[in-house]
Amino acid sequence: MYPSTPPETGRDPWADGRPGQSGPQRAPGPRGYPPGPEPDSGPFDGPPYPPGERRDRVGPDEQRDRGAPAAPGERRRGRRQRPAGEAAFELGGAAEDGSTEGRAGDEEEPPVPIRRLLSVAIAGFAGLLGTGLVFGAQTAGPGARIPFVVVIFGVQLLFILAWTMAMRPPALLLVAGVSVAVAGAADAAAVLPQIAALGPLGYMAAAGFVVGVLGQLVRPADRARVTESLGATLLIVVGVVAFATLVVLSRLPMGTQAIFVCLTATAVALSIARFTDAVLPWPRLAPQVPRGAAGVVIGAMFGTLAGGVIGSYLVGFTPTRGAVVGLVAAGTAVLADLAVGYIEAGRQMAGEPPTMWVARHMQGPLGGFALAAPAAYAMSVFFL
Repeated sequence: MYPSTPPETGRDPWADGRPGQSGPQRAPGPRGYPPGPEPDSGPFDGPPYPPGERRDRVGPDEQRDRGAPAAPGERRRGRRQRPAGEAAFELGGAAEDGSTEGRAGDEEEPPVPIRRLLSVAIAGFAGLLGTGLVFGAQTAGPGARIPFVVVIFGVQLLFILAWTMAMRPPALLLVAGVSVAVAGAADAAAVLPQIAALGPLGYMAAAGFVVGVLGQLVRPADRARVTESLGATLLIVVGVVAFATLVVLSRLPMGTQAIFVCLTATAVALSIARFTDAVLPWPRLAPQVPRGAAGVVIGAMFGTLAGGVIGSYLVGFTPTRGAVVGLVAAGTAVLADLAVGYIEAGRQMAGEPPTMWVARHMQGPLGGFALAAPAAYAMSVFFL
């Protein structure tokens, strides 16, 4: 509080040795009270600026905005100015120079390298698999279906091995055992009935799926992964039954010729696509997927060309029919092979441990042929 009486005239208010203000003094108030502090000073402020160097009564932020240099030790309290090239938003957006930046904290992962020798090996495996299926179909006849069934059953076992080891469903041995039983039952249902039809194969697929899911749900440890078990079991069982459609197709008129065209186009498409990935893996479809768009397109084109060329030599086919059938078979096979690559990349990004090396790289060609088999049956029934 201020004293109620004005100070004595002529007496220095700071005569007792306390430090006072230098420079011009303010006049006393109207009631004789001593002058208060400067408006731009505070209780903890130091001495004012010397005459001639006094700053305007603005904060440090405003002074810096006006172009005044910052005092030593000063820290700006307002929003800092971002340098050019830095993202203008915290969670992603356009930078000041117009370029787009990712979200803050996200680090772009390096693309997965393409292993050229591996691509060539997978291409060779696809060619061998297609050759075996085509020659097996040529051995089938009205009274000799067993050799072709043996070939189909061997491919089904490869499919079960590759997909169960790569997907690792809960109760892996149970799923593999049920799939083997479904493969044998589907082959028997394809060759034994007097009338060739897909109905028995559908019943076998449904029964195998139900048994596989129930066997996994019985175990308490597998119930937590029920969604994963449903997807894995469905893919494996349906893929196994899809190969059995080739046996049914071999019993139909024009079936053997359709198998020849479709499987040859599929083998050519998968092999050329993988060879192209080894030579020209561009443009990359995704950084995590070691595949290029050129291989997918060129493989489908060569598969279509192979179907048209073969169709010009087979009885009951024309180059147009062969090209259309080859396009459908090659397109579905190449897309299935590509989808397997995305599935494998998703498992790796999720942090799942790697599985058997051979099984992971056999998935693509086996999945492509598994999807091309029902496509060949559909084209033979509805188009030829």
